[in-house]
Amino acid sequence: QLQLVESGGGSVQPGGSLRLSCAASRYIGNMNCLGWFRQAPGKGREGIAGLNKDDMISYAKSVQGRFTISRDNVMNTLFLDMTNLKPEDTAMYYCAAQPTGSLYGCRLESTYNIWGQGTQVTVSS
Repeated sequence: QLQLVESGGGSVQPGGSLRLSCAASRYIGNMNCLGWFRQAPGKGREGIAGLNKDDMISYAKSVQGRFTISRDNVMNTLFLDMTNLKPEDTAMYYCAAQPTGSLYGCRLESTYNIWGQGTQVTVSS
């Protein structure tokens, strides 16, 4: 069973940057979907970035132009580069992987059954 471990979260001031990593226990280049999600206190889980095995990428409007999803198939790692962070980006961030199924809907929570444990991002002055 594929396992995912996130890292890179922390506290940062508004306007700052962070890089989140999601280390996988095996090869991820053949995953139909890879995604980053976040959940703020009292809110539902939001799909913010999705990447399929054809390298099609989608972003939520809330992060478009500020966040970048990428993967390194040699390191078996998924990344989320976050710039110009805002207080409303404060949340627990999760990565997810799905080896089979549709190549679309990579930002939908229902697409995935493999999740990491999460890493906290706090944006505050």
